[in-house]
Amino acid sequence: MKFIDAHSHIWTPDTKKYPLGPGYRRFNMDPPSFTAEELQKEMKPVGVNRVVLIQMSFYGYDNSYMLDAIRRYPGSFSGVAVIDQDQPRVDLEMRKMKGQGVRGFRIYPKNQTVEQWLDAPSMHTMWKTGGKEDLAMCCLIDADALPAIDRMCRRYPDTTVVIDHISRIGVTGEIKPAEVKALTDLARHKNVHVKISAFYALGKKKPPYHDLAGLIRQMLDAYGPKRLMWASDGPFQVVKGHTYKESIDLIKSGLDFLDDNDRRWLLTGTAERVFFKGFKNPAR
Repeated sequence: MKFIDAHSHIWTPDTKKYPLGPGYRRFNMDPPSFTAEELQKEMKPVGVNRVVLIQMSFYGYDNSYMLDAIRRYPGSFSGVAVIDQDQPRVDLEMRKMKGQGVRGFRIYPKNQTVEQWLDAPSMHTMWKTGGKEDLAMCCLIDADALPAIDRMCRRYPDTTVVIDHISRIGVTGEIKPAEVKALTDLARHKNVHVKISAFYALGKKKPPYHDLAGLIRQMLDAYGPKRLMWASDGPFQVVKGHTYKESIDLIKSGLDFLDDNDRRWLLTGTAERVFFKGFKNPAR
């Protein structure tokens, strides 16, 4: 079985062809390079042949490098874009990017309060369009932003939602029961999914990450395997002294409560259904 990594970033040192966005400089790029080709060197040895690329903040709203990688490697990559939600006719931009291999859009509070960050009319347009076009709202949030997600899910029940990195529960080193409950409660909305990812940044932040077993088990009990997906959050695990293999091994062999069916969904099935509709699987 070949696997899917539901979340990795890429960038290139060629800042002439792919300029950095406002406020970013080359020293912000750590490592200085993590190209599509460098990602493939990490993923292929452990059986990953497809990746959901997440637009890197270095590039702002210019998704060119990600989109070019999708075109260069047909079937290997799909994309989650970052766009200016306040632009006129944001719905048209979403549909345009869908035709270029984008299957979701990254959203986060930015400089807004967690109570109000989803209130703008343009954000409602994004959620409505996402439901119509089968495009996911991919949320980079802490647990305190989950109530706002709950309100939007009630209003737009047909919109696919993906919560990145288990809502970063445990990033402080402490896994707080109230935060876990807030995320598991969101499972009542049938189109909410959770990325089981970024192990290097959660809990004890040390491989083999077995301290995260209880948290992952609670996600499995609430959502079932068909709404969970593994992801590496590459390349940041490598920067912090972790490895790509250590991340996927937790799901492949590190959790005894996962059966073969669970692993199939976490490592392939869920991400394939959410992010690779309309893509041809690359040659194995």
